[in-house]
Amino acid sequence: MLIPGLVSVTFRQLTIGEIGELATECGLQAVEWGADVHVPPCDFAAARRALDTGLKVAAYGSYYRAGVTDRAELAEILETAAELDAPLVRVWAGTEGSAECADRGPVVEALHHAAEHAEAMGTRIALEYHRNTLTDTLESAQQLLEEVPGVVPYWQPRGGQDVFSAVHEVRTLEPVTAHVFSWGPGGGKDRLPLAARKDLWRPVLTELARDGVDRNVLLEFVIDDSPEQFRRDAATLLSYIRTS
Repeated sequence: MLIPGLVSVTFRQLTIGEIGELATECGLQAVEWGADVHVPPCDFAAARRALDTGLKVAAYGSYYRAGVTDRAELAEILETAAELDAPLVRVWAGTEGSAECADRGPVVEALHHAAEHAEAMGTRIALEYHRNTLTDTLESAQQLLEEVPGVVPYWQPRGGQDVFSAVHEVRTLEPVTAHVFSWGPGGGKDRLPLAARKDLWRPVLTELARDGVDRNVLLEFVIDDSPEQFRRDAATLLSYIRTS
């Protein structure tokens, strides 16, 4: 089943309560709470405010960079995830793309360490699917999942991505979460209404729903960070889910 929601950093300018109200108004069910603004590590009061929204916690969206970030920071991240009862903690696979990375070892070893400690805290490590990391290509992401069996993948499209490769990536990775947005070829500087990529999102969501496994589909990156545009995108997402 596809669980519609949003990534809280979509609206860094809004409070936790305002995000909860907007998501509920739009008929969304879940939030990935970001660690940079809304629920910083060890801010347990903020974590409780997030829980008070009544929305499902899809994940704790950390900015932990495996192999780069000081490992001492991981404990605070996992403690906060536990306070949120977050089933997933999103992390990043280093700071270099697969073509530029001369040695994958430090990232792989740090992810093993993170996955082991996350399991002990009752959560799982999820990898952001993103450029300038070791999940910048499907092949590198697959290799990383084989190197670190305890982690699970996210997925999101590239700017202007073609439908065939997007569906192929989703079918291959079977991600636990998709970040949902529409970008033109210019990437993040070329934001589009979600409906502008109906050609991509209808088949991608159908593929994500194919096996009946619960997966988060979380809105992110709306035009001008506009709540009004978000309302339209949320309605579009829900209409796609109903027919997927």
